[in-house]
Amino acid sequence: MTEPKRRKLRTYPGLQAADFQHPLDVTATDGLRSVPGLDLVVSKIMEYGFERLYYLDNMAGNVRVTKGMFGRLYRSLEWGCKILEIDEPELYIHVDPVPNAYTFGHTKPFIVLTSGLVDMLDDEERFFVLAHELGHIKADHVLYTMLAKNIAAIMALIGQLTLGIGTLLGQGLVIALYEWFRKAELTADRAGLLCVQDLDPCIRTFMKLAGGASRLYGEMDQNEFMRQIRAYEDTDRSTLNKAYKVLLTLYRTHPFPILRAKELDAWHGTGYRELTGPKGLLGAG
Repeated sequence: MTEPKRRKLRTYPGLQAADFQHPLDVTATDGLRSVPGLDLVVSKIMEYGFERLYYLDNMAGNVRVTKGMFGRLYRSLEWGCKILEIDEPELYIHVDPVPNAYTFGHTKPFIVLTSGLVDMLDDEERFFVLAHELGHIKADHVLYTMLAKNIAAIMALIGQLTLGIGTLLGQGLVIALYEWFRKAELTADRAGLLCVQDLDPCIRTFMKLAGGASRLYGEMDQNEFMRQIRAYEDTDRSTLNKAYKVLLTLYRTHPFPILRAKELDAWHGTGYRELTGPKGLLGAG
């Protein structure tokens, strides 16, 4: 696998979330806000203190990243916050062999990386994932992320309060919330690219998440992965295959890694260059 590159990172003074927000994220957010019952679910999130509960559990069970604890990760956190122009959230490492990362907390967000993810990725790939999570904060995704993570418990509670009627009506909200969650990931991936400023570690991350095995990393080929992406795109020519794809993703919180790679690769060649190039909106940064 490629060794991390040494280069000077750029900042983008005045960067706004709207500058890199994926249009599918915009559409899905508008659709979510129009679903009846969203206000009720938000009120239950706040009423039952899910945010505080998760924060205390996280602080008690995980290790916080600071200047003196996992210093390289902390420097990545500092750079990501500087580039995206956001306040520094708390960052924690959680012991779990399953590669994962998430951001939680609407009023006081914090980020968690699992040990499995840290072990899987090199420095630049970890920076991409961390910047992806910072992108959720920049784009103000965290409240709806909290809803998605607790939607099953909340809908069960509302169903009890309404003799089951709320649960039946809430299925439309659940589907809309998952749809939003998947599209929000595409925006956060763009934030990750804006921070790493190199497409290669982003694609390598998706490749590892799709099927990486540590003993085989040296044999992974990025060009072959991109060919697989194009093969997947070709299956859209069939209406039946399109329907299967919808069914496969209906209740997923994240798009398949291969689709995330496809979307980010496309944006890198268009919107990213237009945004960050010498004549782009952020070109003078």
